[in-house]
Amino acid sequence: MVCKSRMAIKKKTSLKEPWPVALPEARWLTKFRSQILRWYKTHARDLPWRASRDPYRIWVSEIMLQQTQVATVHDYFLRFLQEFPTVADLAAAKEDRVLRLWEGLGYYRRSRQMHKAAQLIVENYSGVFPQDFQLVNELPGIGRYTAGAITSIAFDDKQPILEANTIRVHARLLAYPDEPTKAAGQRLLWHFAELVLPKKESGRFNQALMELGSQVCTPTNPKCSECPVMGLCPTFAGQLQAEIPKKKKRMKFEDRNEVAVVIQKKNKFLVRKCRPDERWAGLWDFPRFDLTGIANGERLSEIENKANQQTGTTIQLGDKITTIKHGVTKYRITLDVYRVQSVAGRLKKTDAGELCWVNAQQLEALPLSTTGRKIERLLAQP
Repeated sequence: MVCKSRMAIKKKTSLKEPWPVALPEARWLTKFRSQILRWYKTHARDLPWRASRDPYRIWVSEIMLQQTQVATVHDYFLRFLQEFPTVADLAAAKEDRVLRLWEGLGYYRRSRQMHKAAQLIVENYSGVFPQDFQLVNELPGIGRYTAGAITSIAFDDKQPILEANTIRVHARLLAYPDEPTKAAGQRLLWHFAELVLPKKESGRFNQALMELGSQVCTPTNPKCSECPVMGLCPTFAGQLQAEIPKKKKRMKFEDRNEVAVVIQKKNKFLVRKCRPDERWAGLWDFPRFDLTGIANGERLSEIENKANQQTGTTIQLGDKITTIKHGVTKYRITLDVYRVQSVAGRLKKTDAGELCWVNAQQLEALPLSTTGRKIERLLAQP
């Protein structure tokens, strides 16, 4: 009883904390809800995940759309749903196949967690997607925003949402001067997201907010003249669009030098499955090593030593095939790709991950890392 009482007091107190900006009054809220829903009725894009209120389809789209643009997700969503039209189909799939269909979307942990969540839905709810917000929120890979988006859009549950687009929209509607992703900003914006929700049509309202942020209230050069709530926006009134929301500090990138080797025996290539603790966990890649800080004169012997440690084979390096430059999180990577001139010895079991010889057709079917797929396509050229 004591714990429940403390939780209730904490929740009540949090709603009364002194907010750093003035919150809108009831009249403003009523006008805002009416105008944005009217705008959405005529401006909503025709997107495949909006074709029904099936929570499974909404879930797949929401996971795919995390840190990914709508234009990119469109075709991935259709291919994914064609192969896995139901939760049960996804649950029964092999992880390699799920990852292969996800390949190119990045942030692969999303797909592995979705696969695991589908298996739990089949196991615990007989394959029926749960309607209760708390049950949805407890599934792997689903947080407060995603659970709110699914339950509000599919079941019209009155749940607030806060993601990249709505964070920007709300920050401008409140003229919030600080970084909205900090703890204080998140408390304020979640409170505002709850405050602004209508009693009915919360799903359509949430979609309208996201659509407004995506199509009108953009990070740079927002289309304020097309905004249905321009007259209600203090950021527009003060011409503060370039300052609000306040930008995060830019990430400092680290340069890394890596090498991948194409080891081939007759018509088969050697590939390695990335460990769970590695970048691209669960995906396959060509043997690859970090050579950052290794002097040029020591590179050859270091590559051959690392190849032996990772695979058990002894290699002799051949010509460089290509150089690929790419970025992963905080790293800017220069990847030199070499063909192996000769290979001797048998594969041995190491802690470097599963090793396998595959032919070109099998290689194409495997879920590969981003650079692994680029190498595979290069090798497939006549």
